[in-house]
Amino acid sequence: MNMNDMPDMAMTPHTTTTRHQRVDGRTSDLVNQAIASIPTLGLQRAAEFLATMNVPAEVAVRALVYPARRRAH
Repeated sequence: MNMNDMPDMAMTPHTTTTRHQRVDGRTSDLVNQAIASIPTLGLQRAAEFLATMNVPAEVAVRALVYPARRRAH
C-alpha cells in the first residue's frame, strides 16, 4: 500500500476532528521545554531540539508554529 491507495481524509464528507488530552507526559514536557526556550534560543533551535528528542513533526509544528492549536494539559 502506498500513499495514493489511502483515502483522502480531507475529502471524506463525515470526517470530524476530535481533540484528545495528551497522555504522553514525556512529549508534553519536551514541548513545554522547547516553547520556553524560544525567546532565548529561537524557533529553529527549539524545533531541532524536538526533532532530536523524537517528538513527531506534526506535534512539534503544531506546538511551535500554531500556539492556538496546542492541547490543554
